[in-house]
Amino acid sequence: MIIFYSETKFELKKKRIYKKWLSLLAQREQRFIGNINYIFCDDDYLLKLNIQYLQHDTLTDIITFDDGEKNILNGDIYISIERVRENADIFKVTFEEELIRVIAHGVLHLCGYKDKTDVEAALMRRKEEEAIYLFSQILNHNNLNNK
Repeated sequence: MIIFYSETKFELKKKRIYKKWLSLLAQREQRFIGNINYIFCDDDYLLKLNIQYLQHDTLTDIITFDDGEKNILNGDIYISIERVRENADIFKVTFEEELIRVIAHGVLHLCGYKDKTDVEAALMRRKEEEAIYLFSQILNHNNLNNK
């Protein structure tokens, strides 16, 4: 089960499409969705978690707490909406595209992908791009079916 929570004024639209997409991402990695909680928050909220649990006194866009077993994905994924907005401006993409990338990033961490080294980060970026493309395919398919 995938649940989206918000600790800020942000509300995710198209939740059904996001859930379908994340399930397909997991299947592509030969994983199954267990219990995944996405928590949308602000910088202050995520900074406190970063300091408390990771001893990092820096802003970040996402923190993933993995509680999975074998091929079952379980975890809590915290996303700073403020960081996503700022990163969208920096990378010159839409807010929605950056949000999709970060949401995928969290589930990819649950699938075992890392991003600490240059090689790991390059693979993560490639997987994120594939995930963004898959989301666009699902969205286009959904739009065609609703006409």
